[in-house]
Amino acid sequence: MRSKKDISFKKILSLFRHQNGSPFFNAKGLAIGVFSGCFPFFGFQTLIGVFFAKLAKGNIILAALGTWISNPFTYVPLYYFNYKVGSIFLNTSSSENIEKSLVIHDLWKQGRIFSLKLLLGSSCVGLLLALICGSMIFLIYKIKIKR
Repeated sequence: MRSKKDISFKKILSLFRHQNGSPFFNAKGLAIGVFSGCFPFFGFQTLIGVFFAKLAKGNIILAALGTWISNPFTYVPLYYFNYKVGSIFLNTSSSENIEKSLVIHDLWKQGRIFSLKLLLGSSCVGLLLALICGSMIFLIYKIKIKR
């Protein structure tokens, strides 16, 4: 049985360092994982990231690690930020209050608007973070190959 001492920051970083494949292959896998991790599909982000990494022929292990961008510590700030970004793109206020006297139809409409803002914001933020993380990993692996 493994103890907590067996899992360390160094071991997690070694997962990044010891990946085989081209820099583009590794960067593509991580970028897909980060993109998938920005969506509010709790419990399915890793599966989605690995599935799309497999389709795009990217590094599956780095895709799974990339989905860790959302974890119990970052859920609330990440999704709140995604919601705000979606509100900006839809050109609506993100602070609209839901009135107590809403009828069921209006409540469903509010739910759709909320979901649309969150998914649109998740797409935009996920794309930006995927480009940044993928580029960084690409450069890191390029430098590693030159050494």
